[in-house]
Amino acid sequence: MSSPHHPPPSLDDFRSMAAQKLWVALDVPGAEAALALTEQLLPVGVTGFKVGMSLFNQAGLPVIEAITARGGRVFLDLKLHDIPSTVARTVGVLVAAGVSFLNVHAQGGRAMMAAAAERAETVAQQQGLPSPTLIAVTVLTSLSAQALAETQMQPSGAAVNVQEYTLHLAKLAFSSGLQGVVCSPQEVAEIHTACGGSFLCVTPGIRPSPPQEGAGGDDQHRTLSVTEALNQGANQLVVGRPIYQASNPAQAAAEILNEIAFWQQGAATSQGSDALSAQGAVSACIKGHTA
Repeated sequence: MSSPHHPPPSLDDFRSMAAQKLWVALDVPGAEAALALTEQLLPVGVTGFKVGMSLFNQAGLPVIEAITARGGRVFLDLKLHDIPSTVARTVGVLVAAGVSFLNVHAQGGRAMMAAAAERAETVAQQQGLPSPTLIAVTVLTSLSAQALAETQMQPSGAAVNVQEYTLHLAKLAFSSGLQGVVCSPQEVAEIHTACGGSFLCVTPGIRPSPPQEGAGGDDQHRTLSVTEALNQGANQLVVGRPIYQASNPAQAAAEILNEIAFWQQGAATSQGSDALSAQGAVSACIKGHTA
């Protein structure tokens, strides 16, 4: 129930909260196209933009500066995976550039992740910057059980339990001092049970419901709709093709933001103030790292 001194949140309030839950993948050819898409989406309320390795390798740190100068937040998705000292130095450079989110690969191991987390905090303090949110990639959503088995020297025809392996990597990231993981929406509930609800689950492979016209097919295997992922407990969603391949990307993004906002409003209405407080706590955690 809302306080008698405060009106209940409006749908516009929930839309503002929804912006904190959405990252749009700028998987488009080059900085010019990426910035054009950014400028299309900012007016409809999108504030978070994911820069992947293709765009970053082409455009470098200037594209991050250009997005933040326009008022956007950057999730730098490089999936860093190397020896601990190399990853730590790289994280330091990226933190100094002002990224809001960045990730390493959980399969790099505990020492690598712990070194990255320590370096991120140290550089942020030295530079007087907000601490970024450092998360780990678990199992790529493009990998099936059979494909994962091939990477682990399993016999021909064998399969690995993807959810069990993802949970193992999430626990490793949690114990290494990271704030969350990138995972399939289908694995969120178990990860939150093991690591707690404030441990962020950032989920790619999100598809709108119903599918957007013009979104096309893709190579993601473990996907859910926006509402399904939120019902599983996903904290943040990464959406790419359904927006940038849409005939009207701004409209597609606005519809996804609305779907998130309606879900949040429904959750708060059905569960009362506790649900809203829980959402606020996660949002506060995110903003505390990126403000």
